[in-house]
Amino acid sequence: MIELKDVNVVFQVGENTVHACKNIHLTINRGEVFGIVGLSGAGKSTLVRVINLLQKPTSGQVLIHGQDITKLKGRALRKVRLEMGMIFQHFNLISGKTVFENIEFVLKASGVPKEKRKERVTELLKLVDLSDKANVYPANLSGGQKQRVGIARALANNPEILLCDEATSALDLENTEEILNLLQRIREQLNITIVFITHEMEVAKKLFDRVAVMSHGEIVEINDVYSIFAHPVHEVSKSLISKNLNIELPNELLHSFTDGTCIKIFYKGERSMDPIISSVAKKYDVHLSILHGKIDYIHKKPLGILLVHLSGSDTEIQKAKQYIQENVAEMEIIRLDERRELL
Repeated sequence: MIELKDVNVVFQVGENTVHACKNIHLTINRGEVFGIVGLSGAGKSTLVRVINLLQKPTSGQVLIHGQDITKLKGRALRKVRLEMGMIFQHFNLISGKTVFENIEFVLKASGVPKEKRKERVTELLKLVDLSDKANVYPANLSGGQKQRVGIARALANNPEILLCDEATSALDLENTEEILNLLQRIREQLNITIVFITHEMEVAKKLFDRVAVMSHGEIVEINDVYSIFAHPVHEVSKSLISKNLNIELPNELLHSFTDGTCIKIFYKGERSMDPIISSVAKKYDVHLSILHGKIDYIHKKPLGILLVHLSGSDTEIQKAKQYIQENVAEMEIIRLDERRELL
C-alpha cells in the first residue's frame, strides 16, 4: 500500500547541510500497524511527513497504491491527501470551536454537505466514545479526550491511512493505554493502515505489528515487533530495548552479597514457561534467591528477564549455571565486583 523508494530529505540550515532522511526504502502493508522508532533527531517526524508530502523529499519516490504521488500537484495531490488522516502530539484543536465543530471543520473544508456532516460527526463521536462531549470546548477536555477528538477529526474523510506523529507523548500512562486500545479497535473495525512514530518502546510493544528503527536519518533495522524486542541486531535497537527491559536493584541489596554468583536470565519464545528455577533448586545443592524480574507478552508471546543469586559450593554453582545456560534463551553472569553495573 505504501512504498518509499530511495527517499532522501536534505535541509540547508544556515551553512550546514542536514540529511534528515537517507536512502529510505520501506514497504508498509495494507491494514498493518507499522511503527517507526528512534531517539530524538533520528528523522522519524520528517519521514512520516514525507508519506503525505507535508515534507516533499529531495529525491526518491513515494508510492501509494503503486502511484508515485511526488509527481502530483494541486487538486490531484489534495485528493490523495484526503485518503490520509494525521494525528499530532499536541492535538492542534481549534480552541474557539466545540468538539463537534472541530470535527465538522474537516468535513466543511472537504465540501461535504451540511446534512451529511452532522451524521458523520455523530458517527465519529460514537466511535471515539465522546458522544457526550459534542458541545464541550477543548479547554474543558483532558489530554486523552483531546487526542480522541484529534483521532475523530483525522478519520472524518474515511482515510485508508492514519499517520500518527508521537500521538501519545503528551499523555499520561492511563490515557496512553486508552488511546492505544482505541487505535487497535479502529484498525480492526475499519481495516485502516496505521503508521505510528514514537520514541516510547512501551507503545511499540502494545500496538505495532512491524517496526523500523531509525538512527541519524537511516533505517537501521526492520522486523516484526517481537523479534525486535527478543533479538535486536543493530546497536541502536539494542540500546532502545535494554532501556525498556532494564531492572534495577537497591544498593542495600547488592551490598548484602559477600559470595556466590548473580546471574541475569532472559526468557524468550516457547520455552519461557519452563520451570527452570524450581528444577535448579531440586537438582543441585545451591541456595537460590530471586532478586527481581519482569515479563511481557508481545503478540501473546512471552519475553522476560529474571535476576537471581546462587550460593553454595563452587562445584554445585557451576553445575547449576551450566544447566540454566542450556535451558534458557540467554544468560549473563554478573560478577559481584561489578554489581554497580546493574543500576
